[in-house]
This record gives sequence, structure tokens and C-alpha cells, in this order.
Amino acid sequence: MHDEREIQRQVRRDERIRANEARNPRGRSWGLIFIGLLLVFLIGIAAAFLFLRSATGNGPVARIASALLGRNVSFDSSAPAVVNRIQQLNKLETVAFSVDTVVEGSKGNPVLPDALFGDRILLIAHGQTIAGVDMTKLQADAVHVYGKSVTVDLPPSEIFFTRLDSSKTRVYARTTGLLVQQDANLEGETRQHAEEQIQKAAIADGVLDTARANARASITTLLTGLGFESVTVR
Repeated sequence: MHDEREIQRQVRRDERIRANEARNPRGRSWGLIFIGLLLVFLIGIAAAFLFLRSATGNGPVARIASALLGRNVSFDSSAPAVVNRIQQLNKLETVAFSVDTVVEGSKGNPVLPDALFGDRILLIAHGQTIAGVDMTKLQADAVHVYGKSVTVDLPPSEIFFTRLDSSKTRVYARTTGLLVQQDANLEGETRQHAEEQIQKAAIADGVLDTARANARASITTLLTGLGFESVTVR
């Protein structure tokens, strides 16, 4: 009898468990889904960690990482490759020097009075000088690579061009002698003189030194981005 009562109690417990599961199947399902998602998440983290650890060389994994992550993990760090990469920058414009100036141009006779034979123009000029470093002039022996360290000797900085802003440059005054006509070339010659003055002012203000300093900063950023840990640009 005792065994029969124990069997009956066990049967009733099993029936209650099945009844509870029948009443709440959704809770069990959500629990299983949560556990499955957690496992997928942990496996994904582990796979990503292993992928990034192996993406530091020149193999296929590194190339895939380069495409997915947008970083140049497989860049050829030899000296010729670095020279070629820098030369692709061409004329690197690194500084613009702007100035307003007043320039006088005149033509006349050293003996006869200007009131009769002179021609004079006063020009208010606004211009800009662009300076930088022409990277196409970088020599192959100017780059030295030692593992993760690189040293670069840049070409000298130079003035690329100086030009006037026509929208801000105007003739302020023009006087012509009573016995002569205006010289058609005087304004153009005065504008050219204004460009020369602006360029001289830029050089005197240190535009070439600034251009070189900015070029060094740009090349340092470039080479650091390529993976070099120690970069010296001179």
C-alpha cells in the first residue's frame, strides 16, 4: 500500500508539472531564445577578437580587415613605397598669405612736368600668395625606413603662385597729363608690381617657414596613419 500511495503522489506531481508547462509555454520559449542569443553574442565577441588579432600581417585576413575596417593594414612600408605615396601628394599647398596693399604706378618724362606729360595710377590691391612643398621633388634617398620607424627629408618649401583678387582690386585714382593720352599698359604693369610686392611681403612674414612646418605636420600624420610608430620629418 505504501508503494502504491508513493506512485500515486509521483503521478500527481508529474501531472501538475505538465499542466504548468501547458499553461505557460511562452515563458519557456523566451528563456530558450534568451539563452540562444547570449551564446551567439559571446561566440561573436570571441570570433571578432581572434579576427582582429590575426589582421596585422599581409595575409588574406589582413586584406579582409583592411576592406572591412578601412585601414591600410597591409601597406608596403618599404622606402620606395613610402616615396611613391608621398609623391602622390604632388604640390602640397600648406599655407595661404593674404594682404591688402596700395601700389602706385607712373610714367613720365624726367625733365618735363607730370601735369603736362605724366601718367599716374593708384591701385588698391588685394592678393594672395600660396606656398607649400612640391612632393614630386622628393628624392628616393630622402626616405629611410627602419622597421616601424621612418625618417623623411622634405624638399624645400616654395612659392607656388601669387595672384590678385580682381573682385577686391580696383583703381583708386588715375591722373594723366594734359598733353598725353593714358598708357594702356600702365594698369597691367601696376598690377604685376602689386603681385611682386605681395609676394615679397609674404616671404618677409615667414610664409616659407610656415609652409614647411605645415608640410611636416601633414606628412607626419600620413605616415603615422600608415602604421609607422616613430616618424621624423625634416
